[in-house]
Amino acid sequence: MTVTTTSTDHASKQNTDPDQQPDGAPGETGLLTGLEVGQPIVYGGNRVTHVGPELAAAFESGDRLIVVADTGDLLHVPQAEWLVAAETIERAATAFLALGAVSDDAIRDFFDRFASRLADDEVFEVIAAANAKDIASAQSRGRSTTRLELSHKMRTDMIAGLATWRDTAPSRDSTVDAIDHDGWRLEQRTAGLGVIGFVFEGRPNVFADACGVIRSGNAVVFRIGSDALGTAQAIVRHALDPSLADAGLPAGTAGLVDSRTHAAGWAMFGDPRLSLAVARGSGKAVDQLGAVARSVGTPVSLHGTGGAWIVTGAGCDADRLEAVVRTSLDRKVCNTLNTCCVLRSRADELMPRVLAGLRAAAHDRNVEPKLHVAPDAEAYVDHSWFNTRVPIARAAGVVEEPMAERIGADELGHEWEWEDSPEITVAVVDSVADAVERFNRQSPRFVASIVSADEAEQEEFWSSIDAPFVGDGFTRWVDGQYALNKPELGLSNWQSGRLFGRGAVLSGDSVYTVRSRVRQEDPNLRR
Repeated sequence: MTVTTTSTDHASKQNTDPDQQPDGAPGETGLLTGLEVGQPIVYGGNRVTHVGPELAAAFESGDRLIVVADTGDLLHVPQAEWLVAAETIERAATAFLALGAVSDDAIRDFFDRFASRLADDEVFEVIAAANAKDIASAQSRGRSTTRLELSHKMRTDMIAGLATWRDTAPSRDSTVDAIDHDGWRLEQRTAGLGVIGFVFEGRPNVFADACGVIRSGNAVVFRIGSDALGTAQAIVRHALDPSLADAGLPAGTAGLVDSRTHAAGWAMFGDPRLSLAVARGSGKAVDQLGAVARSVGTPVSLHGTGGAWIVTGAGCDADRLEAVVRTSLDRKVCNTLNTCCVLRSRADELMPRVLAGLRAAAHDRNVEPKLHVAPDAEAYVDHSWFNTRVPIARAAGVVEEPMAERIGADELGHEWEWEDSPEITVAVVDSVADAVERFNRQSPRFVASIVSADEAEQEEFWSSIDAPFVGDGFTRWVDGQYALNKPELGLSNWQSGRLFGRGAVLSGDSVYTVRSRVRQEDPNLRR
């Protein structure tokens, strides 16, 4: 629900006189002209929340109030933030309508120019300087910078991703099906979906990846986390906008919502002109953004909670298990191993191999590991893990913590957002079916892997696990670029349900709709 307020004070009143509407909007009735402390706001159909003093005091004329139907959160969007998002989307919507007349060669030229500018050392020097300022600012505020740094590898991956879209065969207006009838023919052809909205954390590479939807005929608007806004502004100014202009693409085909506030993201996702809303970041923030988009009827692709699970089967090879644990913990991203379920019948043998893999991953990074132990696994973990205190890297700095800590049986799905010290949960299960039940109930239903040479166990796992990504080894394969050779715009877990008609990897050429076109040969055709 979105409410517009139009008062200069904060009294709670409602103007229903069509001749007395503010801002020259005759005919609109029932607009709130203010909020007062304690004012009840209905949400979710049968629940009530109330306006707090801070919200009531902050509200000004023209602001918006978004009520999250799932939680009752009251999101205040100042008028200026609403306008920034609305104007960016308006430019994109206009550009989308003009893209139909733009050639595939022009779109290819855009990706080529964008990649070339990022590869130009003089251009990139300016972008790198902006990134250095972003990093320094984030560090001074105790923020994590592990994903913020525009490293040489990230730069190379951005260039490679743009080159991939440059070299990808055009998919716009391609025939996906054709049916011949007597005297006429029906063709089903692909078409751009519209304006795609992205909100993502401070990873500059995602900024470039998001432009992939242009390949399939879409326009795109994005808001990046405030930590990386300076980097994004530099990319827009020195690489993106010049490439759009030089290739002859409509202005606004790709646009940055230039704001540091979360309110701009809420405003963006609350605009019904988006055809798809994609959110990446922390779990609660992403859930909130998804609820805002759904409230105005916009479909969503959400990626806010990750963490992969590994399950050992009766046919588990111990050497393989140790290796896949180690290789699933090379860095912390969404597909990193988070929870390992070890079969009780082999726990004495396999738990030490899980811990050896964890130690090896920590050794690879020259740090100490961190372990969380569910009640059923405690008997299989040496007490020295609990009694040893080690330095653990956190976003705010290095702190000394126990190497292992106990957690509740209902906490297996908690995602550990580690900085440098590999961090996992271990649990002991009675069977593969027990592990699957825990995964389906507690996890975000994202990545699951079973280590077993038993084909029947593999098939049982595949058919019963509620996850879009299922494997039999390391978990870090879940990535569009790595697995599909396509730049990944986002991954979706199944925490909020399965996706309709498409996989959980979102890439530039997977964002489209289908139009139907008829070719009639017989002019006298009739029903």
